[in-house]
This record gives sequence, C-alpha cells and structure tokens, in this order.
Amino acid sequence: MATTNFQSQLSLLRKRITRIDRKFAPAAPPVRELPGELATTAHGQHWEVEQHYTQHGNVDTAHLSRLPGHLLNAISGGAIADVPPERWAFLDTETTGLAGGTGTVAFLVGVGRITPDGFAVRQFFMRDFGEEASQLAALSAHLSQFDVLVTYNGKSFDAPLLETRYRMTRAPHPLARLEHVDLLHGARRLWKLRFESCRLVELEHRVLGYTRVGDVPGEMIPQLYYDFIKRPRPALLEPVLEHNRLDIVSLACLTAIVPRAFHEPHEMEFTSGQELIGLGRWLLAAERFDEGLGLMRRGVDYPIPDDLMFKTLWEIAVTEKKLGRGPGGFANLAQSDNPFRALALEELAIHYEHREKNFAMALEFTDAAQKAKSVSPTLERRRERLSLKLSKNQRRLL
Repeated sequence: MATTNFQSQLSLLRKRITRIDRKFAPAAPPVRELPGELATTAHGQHWEVEQHYTQHGNVDTAHLSRLPGHLLNAISGGAIADVPPERWAFLDTETTGLAGGTGTVAFLVGVGRITPDGFAVRQFFMRDFGEEASQLAALSAHLSQFDVLVTYNGKSFDAPLLETRYRMTRAPHPLARLEHVDLLHGARRLWKLRFESCRLVELEHRVLGYTRVGDVPGEMIPQLYYDFIKRPRPALLEPVLEHNRLDIVSLACLTAIVPRAFHEPHEMEFTSGQELIGLGRWLLAAERFDEGLGLMRRGVDYPIPDDLMFKTLWEIAVTEKKLGRGPGGFANLAQSDNPFRALALEELAIHYEHREKNFAMALEFTDAAQKAKSVSPTLERRRERLSLKLSKNQRRLL
C-alpha cells in the first residue's frame, strides 16, 4: 500500500515538473515558410512561387522573346502556324511516384513563360493532398493565356498524369486545347549519337553550359514530399522547387535550339559530326533529302567512330539509290574493308545487272561479294544467273 502511494506522488511530481519546464522553456522559433505566397481559389488554398531568370548557362533568356512564332511548327507536324513565344507554356511536374497511374499525384506543377525581360516560372504547390483541387483550378486559370504547351517527355508522362488528376477531381482538362510539342524526341534525334544520355540535366550541362550544384535526384523527390507532409519543413522542399524550376528554364532554352536546328540547319554552327549526322537523319525522315544528305556528308568528315562513319556512308548510299542517283555511294564502300563492303558489292552487282545490263561487271562484283561474305545462297544464284546470261550473249555473238 505504501508503494502505491509513493508511485502516485512520484507521478504527480513529474507532471508538476513538466508544467514548470514548459512555462520557463524558451519560445520555439517560428516555422519558416516556403518562398512564395498563399493562393486562394473557390476550391480552397494552395501555395504559389514565382521566379525570374535573365541568364541560364550561356543563354541570355531575354533573347527567347525574339524567337519566331512559326519556329515550333517545324517539329509539331505542321499544327502550329504562327504563335508568338509569349503564348508558349513550358510545363513540368514533380509527382508522388514515377510510374504514373491513378494513385500518382502531381504535388508540384511548374509553368514557365517567355517575357520581354527574360523568363519566368510560376509553380503551383499543394502542401497537403487536400489542396489538390485548388492547385489544379489555379493551374487551369494560368494556362488559359497560352496556346502552345512545350514539355520534355510530357506526352508520355506529364500530360496523361494531369489529365487523370483533373478527371479524378471532376474538373475540365486544360491541356486538351493546347498544341503540344514534346521536345524530347527532337533532342534525341539531334544529340543521341553524341551523348550517352539525353536526360534534360545532361543536355543542360553539355549544351547550355549550366552545371547544377547540390541538385536533388529525381528518384528522391516523392519521398521528400511524403516527409514534408509528415513534418512540414521548408528545407525539405526548397531543393525540389529549385529542381523543377531548372528543368523548366532549361527546357525553354533548348526550345531555342532544337526546333531551329531542324527548321534552319544552315544557320546553325555545329562542332560535332554526331550532331550533323543525327540532324541529317532527322531531315531524311522528313523527306528533306538534299539537306539531310548534305549534313551527313559533312558529318563523316569530322572525327567520329569508325562504326558510325561506315553506317552513315551506307545510309547515304541507300538514300541515293532510292532517289535514283546512281551507285557512287556503294562504290566508295566497296573500296575498303568495312562491315558494309559485302553489301555494297552486292548492290553494285544488282545495279550493273538490272540497270546497266553489264553482266560481266555484275559477275565481277558478285564474285567479289562472295569472297567478302562467308556463305550466301542469294549470291550463288546470282552468279549462276549471270554466268548463264553471259554464255547466251557469247553464243549470240558467234
């Protein structure tokens, strides 16, 4: 009984000490807010941040306002006639997952815009999941001033994700009316032969001359947001906001390069054979044959790996054949030892048999192709056919 009374008194003493500690404890410092301001819509509240840029790497962002309105038409399939750059929106999202799906939420959406003074990025951030409706409503209102949407892999990820989120909140989808240009595909065509990766941050460094310091890896961003929800600390999310902003301003700067390279290749200064060949292939796919072939011929004159050089020479020869411009490209490949020599010799045999009707030359190239190739039933049949044709011609002469 005495023990119980002692424990009861000890418990009361502990509570009294706790109250005294709270009374005289120093006041906790106020929680520092994220940069930006609280925004209110008919659907509630969310957070917004705006940042302006006048320089990014080696790019003066004020020059972006001078881009021609028809520039994006070249890589959009002709859907964009003449939209001034101030009507272009550059969008990127940060999400709670990288796989997409109905359970993935875009907790941060950044939209960049070109201004006469440079470039501005406005970010729409929900501090908790309950702020999504307000965030999306504000995003819709902001996008109403634009006609073109520019993203990097946005057609596969950002746009479908946002469309799902708007559908889940039973709100109209604002991206549907915008002409959408996904810069990823053009960037890959231009630089995939030169760089190991065409990730935006890689091109930002290699092309734009901007190196990020202390950047948060993309795969860590979802967990940082969940940590922020559990314990709201601005330090957790400020690097994410900066990561999103840099992605968007880099996207805008690359938009001044990639479409222009496709639209006006003669105006570009190239320092890499890989770039010339990549752009040349892009132009060939668009049936701009003379420009494409010219760039590829220039590309093989640069120091490039042998395998790329021979493959490019083969592509040039095949294209010239389709255009009816003779077998000169195949003749060049047939003169040296390379992976395409046997194929080039076979193409020369085909040309002299069917185009020139010079069966002796065709047979000579067939024999050479057989020596360069291990076993080929096709070449053996061609050799038998040509030998028969030559024999018939000789009998006629007799």
